[in-house]
Order: sequence, then C-alpha cells, then structure tokens
Amino acid sequence: MAGTDKTGTDTETDVGKTSGNGGTVVDGAGSGEALCENCGQLLLGPFCSQCGQSVKGLVRHFSSIMGDFADTVLNWDTRLPRTLWPLFGKPGYLTLEYFAGRRVRYVSPVRLFVTLSIVTFFIAQLILSFGDENLSFGNDGGKFADAATVEEVIARRDEALQELTKAREEINASVPGAGAGLIAAQNAIRSSAGKRITQLQAKPGSVAAEDDADDASGPTINFGNGGAWDPVTNPIKLAWMPGFANDWLNAMVGRAEKNIKRMQKDPDQFKDAVLGAVPSTLFILLPVFALMLKLLYLFKRRLYMEHLIVALHSHAFLCMSLLLIFLAMAVRTWLTTTGFVHGLFGWVEGLLWAWMPIYLLLMQKRVYAQGWLMTLLKFTVLGWCYVILLSIGSAFTVMASLVIG
Repeated sequence: MAGTDKTGTDTETDVGKTSGNGGTVVDGAGSGEALCENCGQLLLGPFCSQCGQSVKGLVRHFSSIMGDFADTVLNWDTRLPRTLWPLFGKPGYLTLEYFAGRRVRYVSPVRLFVTLSIVTFFIAQLILSFGDENLSFGNDGGKFADAATVEEVIARRDEALQELTKAREEINASVPGAGAGLIAAQNAIRSSAGKRITQLQAKPGSVAAEDDADDASGPTINFGNGGAWDPVTNPIKLAWMPGFANDWLNAMVGRAEKNIKRMQKDPDQFKDAVLGAVPSTLFILLPVFALMLKLLYLFKRRLYMEHLIVALHSHAFLCMSLLLIFLAMAVRTWLTTTGFVHGLFGWVEGLLWAWMPIYLLLMQKRVYAQGWLMTLLKFTVLGWCYVILLSIGSAFTVMASLVIG
C-alpha cells in the first residue's frame, strides 16, 4: 500500500502477496519473508507457530495432494522400506529403536499394524477359496447328501448309529449320564437320514422333492434332549431371561439357521465374513496380549504402553508373514504344472510358517533381555494362553458371522 510522507514523497510500505505456500511480505529493497495467510504471523516452518495452520492448502497439484494423503494415512514414504525389512528380518529391532527414541524414521506401530492387517486379510479374501466344496455345520445331513439310493442311506445310518451306541456305552460305563449328547447326535442322524430317504422316494422334479432337498442339505439345530429347534413349537426359552431377551435369542438362532443354509450353497460367503472380521478381533486382543506381557514381566517395571508397543510390532510381523504366505500360495496355485518353481514356493510357505515362532521368541529375548530358560518358559506360557484366547475370539467371530452375516 502506497503512502505520502510530510514532504510529499511517495513511500511504499510492505505489500502482502498471496501464494500457495503462505503470504509473502516484500519490502522496498525487494527481499521477502513468508507470512501465515490466516493470521499474518511470520512463518518459520511448514506450520504457523501462532495458529497452527499448514503452509500447504488444497489449491495445488493433485499429485502433491495424493502424496500427502499416502504419507498421512499410510506413512507411505521413505519410512516404509526402512520399516518393513527390520519388521520381518530383525526381531525386536523396531521395538528397541522406538524405546530408544528413534521414532520419526519408522512407520508408527499403530498405523503399521492396522495397515498390514487390513491388507493381509483383504488379500486373503481374494486368494483363499473353498471352491465348490460343501461346508458342514454340525448335524446337517452331509453324511447322507450324496447317497444315491435308499439302501445306501440306511446302511450309512446304521453304521453311524452303531458307532455312536458303542461310544455311548463306553462313556456311561465310566461316567454315568455323560452320553446325553450322543443321544442327541443319534436322533439328529435318524432325522437327517429320514429326510434323505423322503427326498429319494419323492418324484424327481416335484415341489416336495425340491423342499426335501433343501431340508436335507440344511442344518438342524438340536437341544440336549434331541429335539429340533423350532421358533413356534420348540423355541429356546430360558426361565431366568425376560421374554424380550428370549425372543431376541430365538430370532438370532433363526437368522443363523438361514445363513448357514445360504453359506453352505456359497461357502466363500462364510470365508469372507470370517476373514473380514479377523482384523477387528486381533485389534481387540491386542490390549489383552499386552496385559499378559505386563503380568509375565511384572518385575521388569516397564510401563504398560511399552508392552503394547511390543504387542503391536508382534502382530504386525504376524500379519506381514501371513501376507507373504498368501502371496506364495497364490503363485503356487497359478503354477498349475509341478516343477522346481512350484516346489520352491511350497518350501517358501513352510519356511515362513517356521520363521514365525522363531522370530517371536528372539524378539521376546532381545526386548526383555532375560535368560534363555526364563524366556522359553514365558514364551511357552504366553503362546498357549494367547492361542486359547485367539481360539475363543475366532469362535465368537464365526458365530457373529453366522448371526449377523
């Protein structure tokens, strides 16, 4: 902005000019300094020290915006290669670097785990497939589904019942009354065999035959007394639960029964539902795993967050190893002919599976710096406990996929 002094001479004050990287102040000599476009504070870096606004706005090249997006969401820059190799090949290195304060050069543990888990199980959904095989959920008549004649159904039924009768006699001999579950299994086998026989005796192509085929191929949910679940005639009714809770429980059972039938026809739907829920299951188990480490190394006086960093890096490594295994499986599947390369990828899969427990053991030894005997003992206890927790979590995941899917 131009002005006039007392002598009438024109003078020129600082003029602000807008640019993509902040305002620029230009003095009479032509030198320039960057100012914040929001508050006018002198800029000393990529962010304003006064209001915190970034120098970079959205009005710039699209490629630059995509680069910032990858950096913000995935840390997809030079930190990625510096992170992935130590994560896979140097047990405990990333964790010790993080504890030493050298963090900025690597991808953060949370983003590393979240990104790898999502990518790994997304790739698994694309690669893994049950093909045309039929899934079997409990007593669903699968034993009789491919029987071509009534005589064959009867023979299979009698053989299965004979085996269960023998097992029930042996169990009751040692623990009286413990064979109630086998009685339910016998009733279910008789029911499935009867449905298959009805289907075979019906006229081919008739409506009754098609309905019987659907019933024979679908699951039957049974109670301990052998009675089949039915929402009207034989619903679940728990005396200690209110009516609305029992109604909700029966609705969930009905939905699960329909989903089981649907997933039996298309098993990949079941596979996708389970694999899609695994990342969230692992994320829920992360703090539990860190708590187990805290208890095992209680006298090390480490903070809980340190154990959580160990858990994040451990799970990120497992996801990365599984990703490599899935990719090796895909390559081996594409190589339809057997040969050296086909066998080589089979060896790669085996080595990756073997490397996983070895890596975790070495990581635990290096991070916590205890003797080999105590490390092996704690590693074994931790491994068994976590496998049990993972099995329970996976079971709930499968149940949820059947009820909600």
